[in-house]
Amino acid sequence: MASEGTPLKMLFKSLNNTILVKLKDGSEILGTLERCDPNMNMILLEAKEIDENNGKPLTNYGMVFIRGSNVLFVVFDPSQVVYE
Repeated sequence: MASEGTPLKMLFKSLNNTILVKLKDGSEILGTLERCDPNMNMILLEAKEIDENNGKPLTNYGMVFIRGSNVLFVVFDPSQVVYE
């Protein structure tokens, strides 16, 4: 994978795109990135909690705020995620 810049630059480039956010508690949230800031705080629209084992939606949340300190990692192209 070619480097496209710092993680923050990649996050800001992903505004209005669907991303997958893995949180430190193990949950995975899929949604459209509406806003983010330099602390990686994010607002996702049409957010859903995804089962980390099979990728199926568990809960629909609508709009969520994710505090940057709770983020483990972000997937910018969720269609590339393979669930076993």
